[in-house]
Amino acid sequence: MGHGWEGAVLKLLRGKDFTLTVTGTESVTEHYRRIRVTDGGMLAATGVHPTMWVRLWFEGQGRRHQRAYTLVDPDPARGVFSLEFALHDGRASDWARRAAPGDTIEATVQGSGFTPPKPPPAPLCVIGDTASLPAATSLLAGAPDGVRTTVWFETVHDSDAGLAARLAEAPGRTLHAVRREGGGAALVRRVRETLPGLLGDPAEAYVWIACDTATTRALAACAREHGVPRRRISALGYWRAA
Repeated sequence: MGHGWEGAVLKLLRGKDFTLTVTGTESVTEHYRRIRVTDGGMLAATGVHPTMWVRLWFEGQGRRHQRAYTLVDPDPARGVFSLEFALHDGRASDWARRAAPGDTIEATVQGSGFTPPKPPPAPLCVIGDTASLPAATSLLAGAPDGVRTTVWFETVHDSDAGLAARLAEAPGRTLHAVRREGGGAALVRRVRETLPGLLGDPAEAYVWIACDTATTRALAACAREHGVPRRRISALGYWRAA
């Protein structure tokens, strides 16, 4: 089965297709699952950079649907990486729940570039949730040594607190875990309360945001209100709240 008009557009944009093969699975929590894969030659062809992601293709209702997922622990020498899924209702989560060694899935690499902020951030502010946890982890791993970093992480389930803890595993990093309430309103409120005291010179800060679309929009507006230039804000809605 072809990839439809989405795949045709990606081909025009020089997207590269690969077949990933599942080698193992892990239920990190009852709501979060890790899938290990071989890359079908992808990493040798594309290289690796912070927050690198691929478009995975899932079948449903007679057509293919693509969703973007960040690479976790990519190893170009071995040609392997992992994918992580915040489980909910949907085709991608259904596939992740069923995935077993030997299964394959098609992936397209296109539009995955990342340009580190220049000058380096002072401070670095990262705001995300379980959907963007792999990207936030990758971003933080690539941050300059010693940069003052604050992370706000929105949780839904009690087990999400353990996932959030991995974002605080470096010196000089502060974590605010915020339970999701009011469709993201609690997270926006916490950021509004704490961000101003962290910024110093707003022109030197870098604010990275990846939550649901509406919350991301509100948080980006908050950062701008406090003087952070648009060029120093990276904001991407990862999902839409029902």
